[in-house]
Amino acid sequence: MSLQSLLFHLQAGKSDRKRDAAIPLPKGITECRNISYGPEGKWNLLDVYYPDGTNAPLPTIVSIHGGGYVYGSKEIYRRYGMDMARRGFAFVNFNYRLAPKWKFPTPLFDTNAVLEWVRVNAARYHLDPQRIILLGDSAGAQLTSQYAAIHTNPAYAELFNLDPAKVHICAVGLNCGIYNMEPWLATPRKGLPLDYLGKDLSPADPRLQVLDAVTDKYPPAFITTSCNDFLRENAEPMYDFLTAKAVPCAWKCYGTPERQEVGHVFHVNIALPEATECNDDSAAFFRRFV
Repeated sequence: MSLQSLLFHLQAGKSDRKRDAAIPLPKGITECRNISYGPEGKWNLLDVYYPDGTNAPLPTIVSIHGGGYVYGSKEIYRRYGMDMARRGFAFVNFNYRLAPKWKFPTPLFDTNAVLEWVRVNAARYHLDPQRIILLGDSAGAQLTSQYAAIHTNPAYAELFNLDPAKVHICAVGLNCGIYNMEPWLATPRKGLPLDYLGKDLSPADPRLQVLDAVTDKYPPAFITTSCNDFLRENAEPMYDFLTAKAVPCAWKCYGTPERQEVGHVFHVNIALPEATECNDDSAAFFRRFV
């Protein structure tokens, strides 16, 4: 692991633990924990959350956690996932294999395995494989945007030798992410890009040209950022790009410059009023398409 990734790992872990210690778990939610969806032990575990008393399939959010491809787990999205479930969704929260041990495109294959698990196990957990919302933040938003392209473009899926899960992705949520990988590919690779992509992967590899694979079949997208998100500059260009492709989408920037706590992936801190606003807006957008 690079020094940059190690420092990120330590700082993010400290911040996430501090945040979660101050937030109780949302009430009224049934929680199904640590379910295996693949062969890789702790890396292939997921949780499912849905409102107490649920007895019918619900539109289903599948969440790809952030963490720069080297950090993160379902545990730090537990409160956020249960809070989104309160809005009338089932929520699937999963671990995936992390860099530097597992490199590109491993998380995309794990995402596909989760969606296949949803299809097979839908009835038991009140999931609806025909009403899937795929969402992620930070690195998870990049993975979400890329998997959505794989799922809706057969020629792009063939480049990965991947058979997309037979589910219907009705919408995607792209929170505080990057979507154009060109800046990563145009400079000498170090830090997080080196840990995830490795040193030998060619910048010309067509699998890395994500935006070239987006068609008008791409799912409707809700794109979020904040005034103090260090990846803020990526949100509006993605909105403009998808709009030009005739993909239904919306984008919104939350908070004010003075609200420093409303920063990168702020929506996960469900104690913030801006997080409540963002998550309400996201839920309202998703309901339009499920």
